[in-house]
Amino acid sequence: MSLQFNDANFQSEVINSELPVLVDFWAEWCGPCKMIGPVIDQVAAELAGQAKVGKVNVDEARQLAAKYNVRSIPFLLFFKGGQVRDQIVGANVTKDQLKAKLLALA
Repeated sequence: MSLQFNDANFQSEVINSELPVLVDFWAEWCGPCKMIGPVIDQVAAELAGQAKVGKVNVDEARQLAAKYNVRSIPFLLFFKGGQVRDQIVGANVTKDQLKAKLLALA
């Protein structure tokens, strides 16, 4: 299962993480977000210990969504060393593509 990131824990869980982090910006009302949700959870399970994978609900964490210019969702950001290293917009991505991007940052 993926983690839940929000305004309160984003700094400690994502920015300060030693591991690469995949952050999925999503919303409850977003159809494509629901489609990719299980894929995100699979990546989280398969890369446990190698990377962190979590979700940010844009309706609950508006400051984070604004900070990272989230205009359409799902919006996937890949972090390493506190910096955004890559991004994917939309749900047209496979589990293997997500894993490859994360492992390339490890």
